[in-house]
Amino acid sequence: MLSVNTNNGAMIALQYLTKTQGEMSQTQTAISTGLKVSSAKDDGATYAIAQNMRGDVAGYQSVSDSLNRGISAVDVALSAGQSISYLLIQMKAKALAAADKSIDTASRDALNNDFTALRDQISTIVTNASFNGFNLIKNGASDITALASADGSNKITVAAQNLSLSTGLSTITSDANISAQSTASTMVANVQTALTTVNKVLSSLSAGAKKFSIQLDFTSKLSDTLTSGIGNLVDANMAEESAKLTALQTKQQLGVQALSIANASPQTILSLFQ
Repeated sequence: MLSVNTNNGAMIALQYLTKTQGEMSQTQTAISTGLKVSSAKDDGATYAIAQNMRGDVAGYQSVSDSLNRGISAVDVALSAGQSISYLLIQMKAKALAAADKSIDTASRDALNNDFTALRDQISTIVTNASFNGFNLIKNGASDITALASADGSNKITVAAQNLSLSTGLSTITSDANISAQSTASTMVANVQTALTTVNKVLSSLSAGAKKFSIQLDFTSKLSDTLTSGIGNLVDANMAEESAKLTALQTKQQLGVQALSIANASPQTILSLFQ
């Protein structure tokens, strides 16, 4: 039936053109954002999964920051311990020289001055071996704990050590000296005992640093894997989107032409009245 009131062909052409326009809008959004799922409107389930994974990635960034702070604090403690170890070696040499009965008083006094200066330097190093408020080698120091999981439920702890004179290094007091031959002779063994203590502390701190480093490496790889997984879920295949856009542009042009033809169809009715 020919009718000027109802044009079924135009309505059908308009429906398909509208559908093509909607698909083009989605494709253009994917091309401009690089995402096939950029909002919950695109795919609610996939968007929710991706958001949860993004939350985990953000959490692991905080874990990495925490581990890096822990590593830095332990590294400072290790550097301090190594410096103290070298100081003790020098102190042992001074004590051994002062234990020699053949040297005169002036020489022993000079050796004692060097010894006490080295002793005081140990206290200075222990006091200043801090990073971000953590000092792992002073007397009464607290253990350092770093995050190990994105939800904060798992943690890694490195035990604090004590390299302070009179306590951690119990064989060397804060007023230790080698002013007399007998004192110097005893001090040789005391310094050697302290040196052994420092070596044990360095070994313990080194093991703690490795724990932090291993967890940091794992966290980095896990974060990268999650990021890759998010990409697999929501990233647009640009080659596919480009091909789709070309096809939709062609469909759009054909749709416009089909609508134009359908709109012109009622004009044939005029010929009936000529």
